[in-house]
Amino acid sequence: MGFELKAPVLAGELVCLEPLDHRHAAELAVAAEENRGSYAFTWVPRADQVQAYIDAQLGRAATGQLAPYAQVSTATGRAVGVTAYWEPRSWLTDDQLDAVEVGFTWLASSAQGTGVNAEAKLLLFRHAFEEWGVSRVDLKTDARNDRSRAAIQSVGARFEGVLRNWSRSWAPGEDGRLRDSAIYSITVEEWPECRAGLEARVRARPARGNARADSLS
Repeated sequence: MGFELKAPVLAGELVCLEPLDHRHAAELAVAAEENRGSYAFTWVPRADQVQAYIDAQLGRAATGQLAPYAQVSTATGRAVGVTAYWEPRSWLTDDQLDAVEVGFTWLASSAQGTGVNAEAKLLLFRHAFEEWGVSRVDLKTDARNDRSRAAIQSVGARFEGVLRNWSRSWAPGEDGRLRDSAIYSITVEEWPECRAGLEARVRARPARGNARADSLS
């Protein structure tokens, strides 16, 4: 089967990434119903879909191919979004993880622009590179999603290209259609510079309620 993803707690100053569980459902239902204007290309469950959404993520996690997290704000103690590791790849030996994707990410509107996204990525990337010893972490988004693409680039990932008809579309009205996916990555050689940049961003995070440069991806 190869490397199986696990989701240890990853704690930071602004956000604690906790393994996703039904105990997060009520708070995620509230988070998902804030201003949904940034979700045009990202599937975020409605409040009445959150329980089924968690069931689906936990079902994927049971295969060892997904490690989903609730993003919990340390300021409020409330879950404000979701993210995950997924698509583990072991190319050299079955027990060594060589690459993994970070995805399934969304944040409540009120958590965007607070530094949570930058620190969550710092925690996820650091664990992947420094604990699992991966050679690359990749991220992808709908090629039309300029907001998400800017957020991905802002955390230090490099654009690799667009893969056409690469995955299902989550855009409203596009059920059953495929999308072009913009692919980004960070390699182990780039990680020290990326880490320094993310640490600086977290230290210089905007005051609560200020400009929303830190978006979902």
